[in-house]
Amino acid sequence: MYAPEVVPADGLPASVTVYEVGPRDGLQNEKGVIPTEAKAEFIRRLLGAGLRVIEATSFVHPDWVPQLADAEDLLDLLEDLPGVRYPVLVPNARGLRRALDRGVRDIAVFASATETFSRRNLNRGVTEALEMFAPIVASAREAGAGVRGYVSMVCGDPWEGVVGVDQVVEVARRLFELGCTEISLGDTIGVGTPGQVTRLVRAVSGAGVPLEQVAVHFHDTYGQALANVLAALQAGVRTVDSSAGGLGGCPYAESATGNLATEDLVWQLQGLGVHTGVDLAELVATSVWMARVLGRPSPSPVVRALARAAA
Repeated sequence: MYAPEVVPADGLPASVTVYEVGPRDGLQNEKGVIPTEAKAEFIRRLLGAGLRVIEATSFVHPDWVPQLADAEDLLDLLEDLPGVRYPVLVPNARGLRRALDRGVRDIAVFASATETFSRRNLNRGVTEALEMFAPIVASAREAGAGVRGYVSMVCGDPWEGVVGVDQVVEVARRLFELGCTEISLGDTIGVGTPGQVTRLVRAVSGAGVPLEQVAVHFHDTYGQALANVLAALQAGVRTVDSSAGGLGGCPYAESATGNLATEDLVWQLQGLGVHTGVDLAELVATSVWMARVLGRPSPSPVVRALARAAA
């Protein structure tokens, strides 16, 4: 399999944590219900490719996201392995109880930088949502769980347009003060550009959120995701979200296309000499397999190119 030439660049970390969101964010909007065993096999294959942080599912009400109604059953199929984390998204206190009852020790909550999306996604305004999350985060931390706080719509919103940096910083800061151990900045509709990303990361860090606890989550709607990753890494970020094969979108934001493909991310980082611990050939084989399960080709350019080369 062809591999990129390694040419390191200045100002980049020696290693990056790839936070894989394919099983949750990647599959949540699929129309046909995917068998639980297929989801478990997907996660096993991702583990085999070297990924060690895999967001597995969400404890959301099945009427909201039917694809994730099997959260308990899926977690029962996963092996507890040293050094492996299976974070899950929880939307409310009931979701947290379900997760903790299943032994989950990494959870995520999902806030928005904008009022419109917050109300569409959580049926609450930004302040109300943060108030709802306060006891959830506190209870999770008391139970020994790490808590990731997602901030969506950090670069733009389909209803409100450009999003002010101060809006994003305020939500990120408040989530951190509530006790979140990681803040993921999400360009949900993929409109961000590198200058925006650099400014945003610096502003969030300047507000007191340590860079080692900041992650970025980019959608590739306008083809800017990899450029935005590079800007974030140069600004000091060390954790990047991505989805195997470029799967995913957002059921509450129709303009949100697929996530940054993990293969595209790993190809770039390998070429820059940044360690990820991911076996690209195994990862491509995993996404080719999942594409067959879903009945359509992967949108990832790296998957398509390397799959053709291997054929």
